[in-house]
Amino acid sequence: MSSSGSIRMSAAPTAQQSPGLKTYFKTPEGHYKLCYEKTHPTGLLHYSHGKAVTQATLAHLKEKPVSQPLPSGGLSGTTGVKLAARLLGGGNGSRTLNFGGGNGTSRTISGSKIGSSVHGPSSTTNGPTTSNYDGEGTYLIFNVGDTLFISDFNSHDKDPIKAIHFSSSNPICHAFDPDAKDGHDLIIGLNSGDVYSVSLRQQLQDPGKKLVGTQHYNKDGSLSSSRCTAVAWVPDEDGVFVAAHADGNLYIYDKNKDGSGDSSFPIIKDLTQYNVAHARSSKSNPIARWHICQGSVNSISFSIDGGFLATVGRDGYLRIFDFSKEQLIFGGKSYYGALLCCAWRIHNYFCGT
Repeated sequence: MSSSGSIRMSAAPTAQQSPGLKTYFKTPEGHYKLCYEKTHPTGLLHYSHGKAVTQATLAHLKEKPVSQPLPSGGLSGTTGVKLAARLLGGGNGSRTLNFGGGNGTSRTISGSKIGSSVHGPSSTTNGPTTSNYDGEGTYLIFNVGDTLFISDFNSHDKDPIKAIHFSSSNPICHAFDPDAKDGHDLIIGLNSGDVYSVSLRQQLQDPGKKLVGTQHYNKDGSLSSSRCTAVAWVPDEDGVFVAAHADGNLYIYDKNKDGSGDSSFPIIKDLTQYNVAHARSSKSNPIARWHICQGSVNSISFSIDGGFLATVGRDGYLRIFDFSKEQLIFGGKSYYGALLCCAWRIHNYFCGT
């Protein structure tokens, strides 16, 4: 085909595009033509345009050791379940949802009308709801946009049974501790820098769309207003967890402390150097701040025994620390660009990124 013929073929669709829309993109390998514009069916979830799942966590609830009272107000509503039905189909409001398969509950809920949107109110039923999350079970927790969803992993269709809405900031990361002793086993980091610890079982029992029974850390960005990029429980340390931020800092919290002491830390003089600062009071929470790098800490991961902490950042470095000694023992740089995630192999000291 002649070059003039190729020009005429590419010129036709160009004329149909708006003046500011390019019909190709350029890479070192050459030019790539955009053949069509992607469209989305109207029946997809509310986050189908420009939003995606940022993290998914598997949480295994162990059998409840002692009986706990139900949250105040009873369980007369089915807001989370109905909201999930609205988002994942059943737009006619009459879909029957079946949840069961090993999570201590087997129930069928039929909704007459579902709320109009994820931000709007959801209708509730007047009859009693028999909700029981006291047994063992595995749940899938994932966050999309401004909502945290919880699904029964053992159910057939994996529809969310709970949706928790955050009005002021989006959830970014979360971590679950199956061995938590006081019930607070789930930590959630937000785009605003705020961090929450909650009981997963209590969230499932509550019919509302907000977090209940929370402990709030870095409230309103009192320590760091940068995005919380990753959170992780410290293995074999009761109630101790780590929160990483986009400013290169990593804070160590103890959920058993009330944080009544002075929580301020000295100014970091050299942003390019690793630095550790401890709290000025034994009652302070967080108990320590590690400055890892200049730029965002993208991901953190503990070895199975909790002895080593791996971090990766926007600067392209993988760093491995001896956590108890607070020492940097290894580092390696990526060939090109930032490193986004890291994880340890369960049975040995092999770390991948």
